[in-house]
Amino acid sequence: MWDTILFGYVPYVFITIAIVGIVWRFTTDKYSWSSLSSQFLENRVLFFGSFPWHMGIILILLAHIIILLIPQSVLAWNSAVPRLYALEISGLALGILTLFGLVMFIYRRLTDSRVRSVTSSWDVLVLIVLVIQIVTGLGNAILYKWGSNWLAGAASPWVWSIILFSPKVAYVANLPLVTKIHIFNAMVIILLIPFTRFVHFLAFVGPLKYMTRPYQVVRWYSRAPRTEALRQYK
Repeated sequence: MWDTILFGYVPYVFITIAIVGIVWRFTTDKYSWSSLSSQFLENRVLFFGSFPWHMGIILILLAHIIILLIPQSVLAWNSAVPRLYALEISGLALGILTLFGLVMFIYRRLTDSRVRSVTSSWDVLVLIVLVIQIVTGLGNAILYKWGSNWLAGAASPWVWSIILFSPKVAYVANLPLVTKIHIFNAMVIILLIPFTRFVHFLAFVGPLKYMTRPYQVVRWYSRAPRTEALRQYK
């Protein structure tokens, strides 16, 4: 019963809320799509956390997308034991790298008073959700062998069944609890996109418009001419 609710109905509820929320945020406050930088408040710890975090999370997301899109090719790749070990060890290493970067982010927010003062409740929730996602991902890699095969053989068919509006919960019903938490938490991340910093992932297409837009004209606006306004301060 719970599997049917969590993996058969909840995905559609979360996706619908996310889509409506994204459209609403873009139409009402599109300038908040970029992640608010706190680099000017503290940069040293941020430097040591940013590179491993972004390197790890980007490659992990890319690997997940590839496995979900071409599961049969991944299973064929894993049919050779050396290639399977290479993929699993690489995934584990990237997970550890990502966790290190996230720990540095958390340490920075806990220890620097200026960064902590601009940390909202949404930021705390984002960090909690990310910790759960990465820890459960590492748990899958450490406790259960051949996670890439599981992702290709069970998660990918389930995702496609959701996309095709024919949810097949049986694909994930028998997976370990830590794997189910990992999958459900990924849906929570999708749900939170419109309301948190997660939305800045969608802003990567923003810089492309600068390649074709005309030069921006900047004018000084004041009630008095600029020279008069400056003369008043002499």
